[in-house]
Amino acid sequence: MSKTRLLVKNVCYHIVARGNHKQNIFVKREDFIFYLNQLKHYKRKYPFLLYGYCLMPNHIHIIGEPKDPEELPKLIQSLHRSYTAYYNKKYNAVGHLWQGRFRTKVINKDEYLVGCITYVEQNPIKANITNSLETYEFSSRQERCLGENANCKLLDKLLI
Repeated sequence: MSKTRLLVKNVCYHIVARGNHKQNIFVKREDFIFYLNQLKHYKRKYPFLLYGYCLMPNHIHIIGEPKDPEELPKLIQSLHRSYTAYYNKKYNAVGHLWQGRFRTKVINKDEYLVGCITYVEQNPIKANITNSLETYEFSSRQERCLGENANCKLLDKLLI
């Protein structure tokens, strides 16, 4: 039986989910884009302030604050259920795409939050996926640097 997830009001969460057996969950550019579009949809359905994210080929990072912490599992489960259905249909796959439950870590709204966002946004450099964070399309860093000129506009204003 799974451990009960501790959910607290007025805090941010760092959410991490990995592909099953560390497999890639994003194969093509349009897979990343589909996931981000679904994130945009579900963050409206289950009100969630998004402060940072990074999609890597085999895992995701999301940093944000749910309006109602009890809705956080619904948001991530709905997002991942939708993406899994898309992936399995597109790649003629079956079964689980995600490795177990997503993980959460509570983050207070202070300087640690900014450090956590920076850490998450630097993942593509550390993994040698890109040489420039500003050109990596699937991270909040591009939106943070390019603002209105960014391809994807998902972030909410961070007030510390």
